[in-house]
Amino acid sequence: MRMVVEVFKTNVNEIEISERLIRQVLDHFPRSRVNFDMEDCDRILRVEADAVSPEKIIEILAANGYFCEALI
Repeated sequence: MRMVVEVFKTNVNEIEISERLIRQVLDHFPRSRVNFDMEDCDRILRVEADAVSPEKIIEILAANGYFCEALI
């Protein structure tokens, strides 16, 4: 099966927060690869999986008080 990659712009700016959010995303998408690029000005969140729901990713970050927007 082909992997899907979704990329998001966020306002997450702390490593500890990003690690907690990665764990939450992995709870919903357990066989995915998830990482933040904290060096990028858009604090990129990258999710690679068989299937990804951008709406769910946005919902997870919003529930934690963070902005998240899918990039095209």
